[in-house]
Order: sequence, then C-alpha cells, then structure tokens
Amino acid sequence: MGLRDSEALKPLAVLIAGPTASGKSALALDLAERTDGVIINADSMQVYGDLRILTARPTPEEEMRVPHRLYGHVDGAADYSVARWVADAAAAMATARAEGRLPIVIGGTGLYFRALTRGLAPIPEIPEEVRQRVRRMAEDEVTVVLHARLATRDPEAAVRLQPQDRQRILRALEVFEATGQPLSQWQRATHRPVLEEASAVRFVLEVERETLRGRIDRRFETMMEAGALAEVERLAARALPADRTILKAHGAPALTRYLRGEMSRADAIAEGQNDTRRYAKRQVTWFRHQMPDWMRGTPDTALDQLTGTLGL
Repeated sequence: MGLRDSEALKPLAVLIAGPTASGKSALALDLAERTDGVIINADSMQVYGDLRILTARPTPEEEMRVPHRLYGHVDGAADYSVARWVADAAAAMATARAEGRLPIVIGGTGLYFRALTRGLAPIPEIPEEVRQRVRRMAEDEVTVVLHARLATRDPEAAVRLQPQDRQRILRALEVFEATGQPLSQWQRATHRPVLEEASAVRFVLEVERETLRGRIDRRFETMMEAGALAEVERLAARALPADRTILKAHGAPALTRYLRGEMSRADAIAEGQNDTRRYAKRQVTWFRHQMPDWMRGTPDTALDQLTGTLGL
C-alpha cells in the first residue's frame, strides 16, 4: 500500500461521547498526547466561560498539555445554538487537520454529535426580538397550553414533542413566528453533514450505573471545595435573562436558591447531585438509542481500544 493510500485510510476525527463524570476528559487527554491531537469540545455547557468548575471544564493545567478548542469561548449572555456549534467545530477540525493534528471531538451533548454526523436543518437564526416576543407571550401560559397552540401551527412537531417539554415547544413556536414555516418542514430539508460517520472513529464511554452515580456525587462535592459556589454567585450577580442556557447548568439553580436563603447548603448539594444523576441517565438512554453502531468500552479498556483502532 502506498503512502497516499495509507493517508486516505486515516480517520478525519475521533468522536468520544459519554455521560457526565464518565472520564471522557481524561481519556481524550491521554489519546491526544499519544496522537498529537487537538481536543474539541462537544458539551453544550462547557462552551460557556462563566462556570469552569461547575461544568467540569478541563483545568488550565490540562489545557496546557494539549490544544483544547471550543471551551469557554461563549459568553453566558449569548444564545448559542447547535448550528453555531457545528460551524465552530467544523472550523476547529479543519484547522487541526491543516496542522497535521488529529481532531478529537469529546462531549456529552448528543444533539451536537447527531448534527455533526447526520446534518442539520437549515433553520435561519431567530431574531432576538422574535424570541423575546414569544417568551413574553408564554410567561403566563402553562406548558400544555403552549403545546396545544403549537399543534395548530405545526401538528407534526406537536406530535413528536411531549406536552411538558417547554423549551422545545417554545423553540418550535419561535421558528414558526420568525419564518412562517413549521419547524418540521425545515427539518425535512436537512443539509449534508459536516463529517460523514464512516470517516470518523466513533466511541461511547460507558460506566456501570452505580459507579457512575458515585462518581457524580463525589465530583459535585469536589466542585464545591474548588469554588463552584463562588462561580454561581458571580453568575447570579450578572442578572442575566432567566432563559439563558448557562443558568440551567446542573447544580446552578439549587446553589442559586441556597445563596438566596431559600434552602440549606446540604439540600442544595443533594439537589445538584440528583439533577446531575438524572441528566446522566438521559444521556445513557440517548447514546443507547441514537448511537447503536458506535464502539463501546469502559474507562479501563477505552484507550487501548481507540489506539488499537487507530493502529498505534
């Protein structure tokens, strides 16, 4: 086999998904050091700069060991979308490959991976004034009423969405208000993906359920010791609009209530841990159903599996 043929067989990227606290960052760091790789974030909370500790972003020391991209590059006041992440990730991967480095895309946001490898609907950016108008309209409405309203504008989307899924219902209403077309119609016109699945090594990191629960609880306590509460206090002082994504970071709502004197510190920690465990359960379910053909392995086997697949 000639050099050109060998180069053609190299993957364009390594994708590593896994639930929160499963050890993805450590795995990506080890792999990047072995492959001269660049780590590219695929976690929808770690893109924000406000909560480094609470969102478990890599430490400054870890970021010095290998290049890290798309961590903390978005202000908490911004409305950062999946489409923007795909564009940012595509640019980061292209730059890494131009430098002769392997892009290693790592995170727990399933929607990011799906949009990257299966394409994204060409929905225009929603103007801020439209978003605010829809949000004001919805302020005094219960979610089931909003769902019924969506059914008159986009019946297909209403069937797919749970009547309690307020955020996605509002998103569908915003799209209709801004474009005059149902979200479901936009979604049928999906663009070609930035990264074809066959051109990447795809891996899901798995951890036994009770082990993962213990890791989540211990990590939250470590975050508190490292200054997570002070981060939340600084974020609260910014008085951002209540719909900003960063305010929903796991543990942030409970710690905010503690700072207001509405609950005890112990209860806030327990609620933050419970919220994170519930999120991890949803992630595991997503990866099982949406990524059935991805490689799988545990923290003990993952590095050997990946390096073996890469021929290292």
